[in-house]
Amino acid sequence: MMNMLNKENSTVSRAWEATLRKTHAAKKRANSIFGTIALANATATNTTTTTTTTSINAVQDNDKNCTISEAAYFTEKILPNGEYYKGQWCDNFPEGQGKYYWIDGCMYVGEWHKGKTMGRGRFRWPSGATYEGEFKSGYMDGTGTYVGSNGDTYKGQWVMNLKHGNGIEYYANGDWYEGEWRRGLRYGIGKYQWHNKNHYDGEWKNGVIHGNGCFVWINGDQYDGCWEDGMPKGNGTYQLSDGSFYVGYWSKEENEQNGTYHPSESSSNDVEWDPKIVYNQLADCKISPGEKVPILPSQKKLAISYSSNNAEKSRRPSIDGRGSLVLERPFDKMNLWGENDNDFNSFEMSRQLDCEFYGVNPAESNYKFNPLLPLKVPKPGNRQGEKISVGHKNYELMLNLQLGIRHSVGRPAPPTSLDLKASAFDPKEKIWTRFPPEGSKYTPPHQSCEFKWKDYTPVVFRSLRKLFKVDPADYMLSICGNDALRELSSPGKSGSFFYLTDDDIYMIKTMKKAEVKVFLKMLAAYYNHVRSFENSLVIKYYGLHCVKVTGAIQRKVRFIIMGNLLRSEYTIHTRFDLKGSSLGRVTNKPESEINSTTILKDLDLNFIFKLQKAWFHKFCWQINRDCEFLEQVRTMDYSLLVGLHFREISSNGELIPCEKRDPRNESSSLHSRSTSDQLLLDLERQANMVLGANMPARVERTIRKPECELQLVGEQTGEYYKVILSFGIIDILQDYDITKKLEHAYKSIQYDPTSISAVDPKLYSKRFRDFIFKAFTEDT
Repeated sequence: MMNMLNKENSTVSRAWEATLRKTHAAKKRANSIFGTIALANATATNTTTTTTTTSINAVQDNDKNCTISEAAYFTEKILPNGEYYKGQWCDNFPEGQGKYYWIDGCMYVGEWHKGKTMGRGRFRWPSGATYEGEFKSGYMDGTGTYVGSNGDTYKGQWVMNLKHGNGIEYYANGDWYEGEWRRGLRYGIGKYQWHNKNHYDGEWKNGVIHGNGCFVWINGDQYDGCWEDGMPKGNGTYQLSDGSFYVGYWSKEENEQNGTYHPSESSSNDVEWDPKIVYNQLADCKISPGEKVPILPSQKKLAISYSSNNAEKSRRPSIDGRGSLVLERPFDKMNLWGENDNDFNSFEMSRQLDCEFYGVNPAESNYKFNPLLPLKVPKPGNRQGEKISVGHKNYELMLNLQLGIRHSVGRPAPPTSLDLKASAFDPKEKIWTRFPPEGSKYTPPHQSCEFKWKDYTPVVFRSLRKLFKVDPADYMLSICGNDALRELSSPGKSGSFFYLTDDDIYMIKTMKKAEVKVFLKMLAAYYNHVRSFENSLVIKYYGLHCVKVTGAIQRKVRFIIMGNLLRSEYTIHTRFDLKGSSLGRVTNKPESEINSTTILKDLDLNFIFKLQKAWFHKFCWQINRDCEFLEQVRTMDYSLLVGLHFREISSNGELIPCEKRDPRNESSSLHSRSTSDQLLLDLERQANMVLGANMPARVERTIRKPECELQLVGEQTGEYYKVILSFGIIDILQDYDITKKLEHAYKSIQYDPTSISAVDPKLYSKRFRDFIFKAFTEDT
């Protein structure tokens, strides 16, 4: 029995000696890297703490947020896995000044609070890289300097281990960048200089040159203008060192490049200058990626024992001021940022850091700029339009319209063929009909004033209604039934008035004579396009007519009848009218006045629309075909009208984000009856789905920085909502006439030419597509 006890004691002794040797080796390595650190002993006197250079009060002065408890004391701890801590200790956590050495070679020396690096400190990686500066809850957060193992050096602001704010970085190859950073990338205003002294000063986005800026070559040449993804794109001027310059629209695509070269008097180059030279020069100007930070300080863990607080307090340091060496019991791993700390509200901190990431004030009251504000569904609006009843100023005009439609659609006609002759599209193809109050051989008596009714190209529109599968009886019932039309409260920007049928299926718009001419000119191309592409998103037109009131006050009112794109079995909560331009593209209404009928614009957009893969490809293909058609007929100023129905709304009106699927419950949920029923309903809906009509999808919330209000598509937040989408292309009848050309010339003097709506149809088409393909993406 005695031999067994001796053997057991011998084993324990050898284990203790081995741990001691390992710890001494760890201390030796730590001191060789950082030097000896002297820490305060909370209980020892000045005569016994010969190595003390820092008092608890000094620590409190350095970091008021990390006040050390009076119970803190100095200790040295050797952990079973070979890791080592020396410094202040309280309530089973590092507290105050201390250093920690990990067995992989990483080391931190500096301030602690409740077991987390908090305050000023220095972290060193085994590679030799170091960070010295401020820490917050385990993260490099605040002002600090990182020196990489290859010599890259960054001095500036950090947020959650990422360069964020203002800072300057020097690269090992001689390049340097000074300016704004966001989430670890160059973002905002900044200057980058290459080792060969070429430099760029201007705007950046996601680590690349993007926006407005000036690039200067060492030979004196410079480009000043718009950039996109690291290359000139948009309006800009290239100034050569000899005084010559090239000004115009820049693009890597030759068919988009458009500019003029102006040689100087001293220039020896009399031939046309080729802008490709600039793109070739820039291809050699690579941006240094910089060294990636190795394992992040916030990923390092502490080996914390399960020993009780009382047991810890009983292990007070010896009278000579040195901490006792203890063998810990089995230990737990605790993240430096306090993942399991009840005192740390991770949710609130996450919300605050979101604000830091997006550079907004948490008190910002506009949901477009503040990710902390929950999205709410707009309040319901009243039913659109004023009912046109007896006594309304346009009551007789409505009666005339209904009488004319009933006559046109109900008039006997030969069977309609979809193969039309060219003569059917002739603008001279029209039928005048007189409607006297007492009636005639072809018209019924009525209570309105006498008027004349004109049908433009009746055969074409009869074929269009057949092509769009419109039943003549239903068509007449919607427009000419007992229920009156509704007039929208205010005319559109063009001065046209809009009327809705009672069932919301059709919309009637008054037109100017010039618009009628444009439409008749493009009617053959329109007919062929919608016949060729049954999924075309271009708005559907069903009839073009004119009412001419005779008598003392004569006037002509021209009407076009079209489909209501946002007519849906679902309530439309939000509407967007999207063009891809920024000038004037914002709704000037206070949030309190915005309701479900308000038409929001490009700069109001706070979502990215996510379509399922198959539908996204169909959408992109169809948008390209429709824009090619609109470009061909030389129209512009059209837009994509989008209606959203949010599928999940809380009782207080807040939108409910999509729940993340739990893999642990996925197996059982897939076989639940409710899920199976939903899958069957979704499959049935998809089988009958039409592009642009009642499409299930998701939207991702986006946020704009307050200083980037003209940003068309905001920054993605990862917050998704289930929606039903309806969309289509509207307002296609504006050609690029002399009025629009003058508008473009005038506004180009005052504003960025790429931001205005009135531009050449070819450029308009490209800008529209570029924007739409950013606002709509594939749901992966």
